[in-house]
Amino acid sequence: MTRIAGMAGNRGRNLLNVADRAPGGAELAVILTNAEDAPVLEAAAERGIPTEVVPREDGESRRDHEERVLEALTDYEFDLVCLDGYMRILSETFLEAAPTTLNVHPSLLPAFPGMDAWGDALEAGVSVTGCTVHVVTDATDDEGDVVESEVDAGPIVTQEPVPIYEGDDADDLKERVLYEGEFRAYPRAVKWFAEGAVDVDLEASEAQSASDSRAGSEATRKTGEVTVEADGADEEGGLPTRRLVSDDRYDTLRYGENPHQDAAVYIDNTCEEASVVHADQLNEGAKALSYNNYNDADGALNLIKEFDEPAAAVIKHTNPAGCATADSLSEAYERALSTDPMSAFGGIVALNRECDAATAEQVIDSFKEVVVAPGYTDDALEVLFEKDNLRVLDVGEIGESSERFTEKPIVGGRLVQERDLQSISVDDLEVVTDREPTAEQLETMVFAWQTLKHVKSNGILFAKGTETVGVGMGQVSRVDAVRLAAMKADEHAEGKDAEGAVMASDAFFPFPDGIEEAAKAGIEAVVQPGGSVNDDDVVAAADDHDIAMAFTGQRSFRHD
Repeated sequence: MTRIAGMAGNRGRNLLNVADRAPGGAELAVILTNAEDAPVLEAAAERGIPTEVVPREDGESRRDHEERVLEALTDYEFDLVCLDGYMRILSETFLEAAPTTLNVHPSLLPAFPGMDAWGDALEAGVSVTGCTVHVVTDATDDEGDVVESEVDAGPIVTQEPVPIYEGDDADDLKERVLYEGEFRAYPRAVKWFAEGAVDVDLEASEAQSASDSRAGSEATRKTGEVTVEADGADEEGGLPTRRLVSDDRYDTLRYGENPHQDAAVYIDNTCEEASVVHADQLNEGAKALSYNNYNDADGALNLIKEFDEPAAAVIKHTNPAGCATADSLSEAYERALSTDPMSAFGGIVALNRECDAATAEQVIDSFKEVVVAPGYTDDALEVLFEKDNLRVLDVGEIGESSERFTEKPIVGGRLVQERDLQSISVDDLEVVTDREPTAEQLETMVFAWQTLKHVKSNGILFAKGTETVGVGMGQVSRVDAVRLAAMKADEHAEGKDAEGAVMASDAFFPFPDGIEEAAKAGIEAVVQPGGSVNDDDVVAAADDHDIAMAFTGQRSFRHD
């Protein structure tokens, strides 16, 4: 366990934050201050942290005072010293006797190194400042006088950028740098030291802080070098120890998911993949996209990116109401819509080919919110513009998927994962039943699986050929998802039903009951991941009903 000697001159909020969070299991062994009335003393006592007070006496030299500080700390075991508003420049007298000493400065060093870093940043008119955690090095001369150019010049451990907003004053910025910068950066640095991930070489003549290359900090420091092994990518998944994301607000939306929620859309101008955010809205007079429109249109676009053949999808609340591929775009749209035309009312249409007039005529035949495509013929636009509030988005060439990760903010952090870009072929399927699927059923399995990736779990999808027949989405029970898909196919689909269809399941069947319900609906083939402890019973149920079944060996959960 790493034990810290904290040294503060006032409230010591960074030290208290470290004490409360215990990054890497580190703990405060003692907090020392040179001010008898420092508020940090009471706060430390409330946390059971020992304290020491060593005020500087009148006429006492810097080095003599540091000797007394060291003496006060002799009864404590500690591996790291952390300064926080300790308004004394330390000399080699302390620094050579103590373990590595860290301090935090409220700017992105080497910019704004002085006492009024917040005011200097505002005066300079920069849009980003931040904080820097660095190793403390001797900034005094032989007589113990401060050499201003050497203050806060030690090697950088980590930095945290903080935005400056229009209307900020020094107090606003000071608070933001503390809570959004220092409260992130200091615990991070302590955690790295606690995990043994930091190597400090104060003998290096020149150094660049490798820990913050992603933050754009490439300042050469002449007083040593810090190497942080933890600040790289995980060897398995390429997920970095630290992620910095910077997006610009693109537009303020009317509201969020509901009218009482404020919302905005932010844009990543480095994204090269076809996206709804970067799409051109061709009918400028129509109302702007809403929060829900953006969310649904993004889901629709991601779905039709799955297919090389002409494809169409209708999305409602981020779930497919229908999806199909065909020889022509208009035929694909007709088949997608016919899966559940009632649910498609007010939905989002996505196409993976240039929209022609024949397809446009079908799109406007019922109420839709948005249509997304990689282009439109002039005739198609003339048709679509007949609907005043149908938003027409041109995403340009769809191309390849380039964005690797998806994120989900959660309270206190965010979940980051690789996008589900799995793509199966017939050769990936393992037939596990006595009955062999036909060649057409195998192709349908592949289509159904690629579509099912975009259905909320628990998800079940019925398909024939390369078109959906019924979709059962977002159920807490898999057997209920089967029943929902069957109901949709029998009651909502037009010109098709579940009889003879293929069923796809986004996860294994834990019990045979899902297969029993599928048999009642007329399902003749099933594709699912497999992997349940009851796989034998599930396969036996399929055999009993003369249903073909294949395993994919991979799951396709979707919870957002």
